[in-house]
Amino acid sequence: MYTGSGFNDWEIGDITVIKHDGVYHLFHLIIPNHDYIAHAVSTDGISWHRAANALFVGHPGAWDDDMLWTMDVVKNGDRFCMYYTGLRRQDKGKISRIGLAVSADLMNWEKSNEKPFPIAPQSIHYETLQNNPRHWLSFRDPYYLEKEGRKYLLVCTRSSQGPVSRRGCIGRIELTGDNVVFHPPLLQPMVYDDVECPCYFQINGYHYLVGSIREDIKIRYWYAKDFEGPYHSFHADVLLPQGNYAARIVSDGPHLLVYNFFFLHGRVDSLRVLPPPKQIDTDSKGRLILRSYYRWSAMTSNPTAFEAMPAMQPLFANPTASMLPHEKGFTLVSKSGYEIFVFEKPAADFIWEGTLTVEGAGKLGLVTDMDQTGNGYFISFDVTHGVVQIRAWGFNPDNDKSNFIFNNLQTNVFDTRTDRQIQFKLIRFGHYIELSLDGVVKLTLIDYTYSGRLLGIYSASAVVAVNDMHTAVLPAPADEYGSQENSSLTIPEDEG
Repeated sequence: MYTGSGFNDWEIGDITVIKHDGVYHLFHLIIPNHDYIAHAVSTDGISWHRAANALFVGHPGAWDDDMLWTMDVVKNGDRFCMYYTGLRRQDKGKISRIGLAVSADLMNWEKSNEKPFPIAPQSIHYETLQNNPRHWLSFRDPYYLEKEGRKYLLVCTRSSQGPVSRRGCIGRIELTGDNVVFHPPLLQPMVYDDVECPCYFQINGYHYLVGSIREDIKIRYWYAKDFEGPYHSFHADVLLPQGNYAARIVSDGPHLLVYNFFFLHGRVDSLRVLPPPKQIDTDSKGRLILRSYYRWSAMTSNPTAFEAMPAMQPLFANPTASMLPHEKGFTLVSKSGYEIFVFEKPAADFIWEGTLTVEGAGKLGLVTDMDQTGNGYFISFDVTHGVVQIRAWGFNPDNDKSNFIFNNLQTNVFDTRTDRQIQFKLIRFGHYIELSLDGVVKLTLIDYTYSGRLLGIYSASAVVAVNDMHTAVLPAPADEYGSQENSSLTIPEDEG
C-alpha cells in the first residue's frame, strides 16, 4: 500500500495506473499544492516505490503555471501519452484545460504543444465563460479511449442547462487531428454537481461509465447496450462504498482492475491511502461486482484448515451462550445479549474464510483485531435486508462521560440467500480491511483504530452454524512511508 505522504498525511490526490512490461506505474497528484505529478512503480500492484516525478507546473506565463490536476496515461502507438488537467494563474485557477505530455519509457516526460492542446472548454453543450453561473469551470479529469477507429477524451464537465448544483456530466470530446469536436454529454445524470474522474470500459457485452461523486464520497457506475447510450442506473449503482474515491480502470492481462485512493474517516483533509486493487466482473444481470485481487492467493502461506485452528472460546462468559461442535465446525448460540466466540489470529496479516448459516431473528457478525475486553472491529450482517456494516467499537479512556468508541466506518448491501448462508472472506493486510460475501467484495477500507490479536464471530439471540473455516498467512506489507523511497527495480517477465 502507499500514501504519498510527506508534510501532510493526505498528500496523495487523483491517480492513474498503467501496467507495462510487467511493471505497474502509478501517477498521482500531490495535495494541496498540485504543483507536480508524482510517479511510483510496483511489481505486484500493491507495494510501491517512488520514481522520478513525472511532470511539474509550467513556468510563469505558461497555460499550466498554477496547478496540475487529474491525468490519464495510455500507450498510443510508439509512445506514452499523459492527458492532464492544468490551471493558469492569470485565470485565478477558474478555468481548467486539458494538456498533453509524452514519453518513450514512462519515466521521462516532456510537455507537448502539438495541436489541439491545450484544449479549453467551449461548445453549446457545456458551461463556458459565457454561460457559467458559478464563475469557475469544470473541464478536467481526462480519460482517453478509442472506439471504432475514433479517438475520444471523456472529461468531468458540466452541462450548460439545468439547476446549478445538478449540472455535472461526462463530456465527450473527439480528437480529429489538429482539431476537436465537442459532442453532447455521454452521460448527464442531472443529479450531481460533478462526475469526477470518469472512466469507460466494456465487459461481458455491456458498456460502463464510472464516476466519483463528491456529495457522498462514493464511486458509482452506469451501463448501456451501446457506447453512445443511453446509460442507465441499476437500483444499486455503487461500485465502491463510501470513503473510496478517484477510481481508475486498469487492464492487467485477462483482468480488469479498479484502483482508487481511500479517504480516512471520509474527510478530504485526513490520511489518504492507495489500497490494493479489486477485479471488475458482472453478475448475470449485468450489474458490476468486485472480486478480490487475483494476486492474494499467490501471496499466502501456512494454510490452516478448521481442524488445526485454535479452539474458539467465549469472550464475555454470557451464561445464556453455548458452543456446540459438529463435524465441520460449531453451532454458536447466545439466547440473550452478546457473546463473542474468539480465537487467536494466525498472524497480523491474514485471510480468514468460512461459511455461516443463520437461524432465528437475532444479530450476528464477525469481529477482527479484538482484545480481551471486546475492543475491536465489528462486522454486522443483516440477513433479512441484506446490509453489511463495519464499525470500530470499544472503550474510550479519554472521556469518562462518553467512555465508548462507536464509529460506523462503512456500509454496503448484499444479496440475501433463501438458505440464509453467508460465505465470507476477510483480508487483513496492514491497515487494510477487505470483506467478500459469496465471492463479491463488499467492504474495502483503511483504518488504524485496532490491532488486537483475536478473531471471532458474535451472536445476540441468533443461532449461527459455522462451517469450513480456514485461514492463511499474508506477508507483512511494506511500510507505507518507507515504500515511497526511490529504489532500483528489477522488471519481471510480463504476466499478461
